[in-house]
Amino acid sequence: MPDDDLVFLAYADLSGHVRGRAVPGRRYPTTVGWVPADQSITPFGSLGDMNPFGPLGDLRLIPDESAHVRVDRPGTSAFDVVLCDAVEPDGQPFGACPRAALRGAIDRLAEQHRLEVKAAFEHEFTMLPSPSSPDSPSAPLPAFSLQAQRAAEPFGSDVVRALVAAGLEPENWLAEFGPGQFEITVGPAGALRAADRASLVREIVRDVARVHQRSVTFSPLVDPDGVGNGVHVHLSLHTGNGKPVTHDRHDPDGLSRQARAFFSGIVRHLPALVAFTAPSAISYLRLTPHRWSAAFTAAGLRNREATLRICPGATPAGWNVEFRAADATACPHLVLAALIHAGCQGLDENLDELRLLPGDPNAMSAEALAALGAARLPTSLPEALDAFGEDNVARRWFDPLLIETYLEMKHTELTELAGLSDAERVARYCEVF
Repeated sequence: MPDDDLVFLAYADLSGHVRGRAVPGRRYPTTVGWVPADQSITPFGSLGDMNPFGPLGDLRLIPDESAHVRVDRPGTSAFDVVLCDAVEPDGQPFGACPRAALRGAIDRLAEQHRLEVKAAFEHEFTMLPSPSSPDSPSAPLPAFSLQAQRAAEPFGSDVVRALVAAGLEPENWLAEFGPGQFEITVGPAGALRAADRASLVREIVRDVARVHQRSVTFSPLVDPDGVGNGVHVHLSLHTGNGKPVTHDRHDPDGLSRQARAFFSGIVRHLPALVAFTAPSAISYLRLTPHRWSAAFTAAGLRNREATLRICPGATPAGWNVEFRAADATACPHLVLAALIHAGCQGLDENLDELRLLPGDPNAMSAEALAALGAARLPTSLPEALDAFGEDNVARRWFDPLLIETYLEMKHTELTELAGLSDAERVARYCEVF
């Protein structure tokens, strides 16, 4: 790399943002200092007085070269970013570091069950109207249409080229259901790499939009009554030598014993999990019935109203399960850490609690849902945070420092939004995500 190019040492933090510091190329590779209290910054940039650090402490950001991407494009500086781990001055992992939390979950699954997760994140986002831009459609175009895709060109092609250059293996680019809404998917990878990819995909899309003088938002909603932007997380189980073990052709639902236990653990702990996977005050406006998002603690075969959607594949390796109660206000590393820990818990207890929805849960009676063990997900962030606080098993999965930092940050975020209407809260998140 040229000596005068900037390399951004990035930290994917608890708030769902990527923060960090840049160094000249001539200084890379290197580490940089970091401040513990930075982990307590809310999505809106405020810092709560009750954070556990105050003005004390020091950290180092250690680059992970396997998470280093560079995209060169004419007319602008290189997008040169490397994701980092946060460590204490003595080199020990920082207790509130999301990458450290995910590594702990990965290690637990490998050491206790000799399994690993492969994951892929599907991101939906909205291109905001811009009358001054030549590639801004003047009116909503048909959903999923060639018209809508071409109206955004060359933005879409440039996004895909940038992702290819970064080695992130883009698979699909499409105009989605909502006005100005698009989806980008990338290929599956091991859990840490998949979470890294999710963080980098968001930043590359934003950077390409910047070059095109456009604004995009990954906010869960851009209109309280409109179509939501989700992040769907596809999960599959593999042995340590890479053999897929999600599918069993003899099981009536097509799932192996390990998969049934793993995903039963996720369903059991869903009320606590969404505190990390859908962590904004507006996430729960999206997680409502009839939105094809997720509203119930339930699984279903090819069912887009189920929180866990079983996705059959043409081969055993193609079988996976899609977690639908996530959005881009969440830290991807924390999302996977929570899901893997819940799955491990299911394996630890050899659970077999998956009772698949036979159809649309919104058309089922409360009694029929209860018979399947399906309950309503939390309907607000405070309710989800309370559910996590009441789940003594889930609280053991994370370092106490991470829990304290996260909860204080979220309560500060909620305080900042107090008294605002739904539309005003949506606007705040659209600005920062």
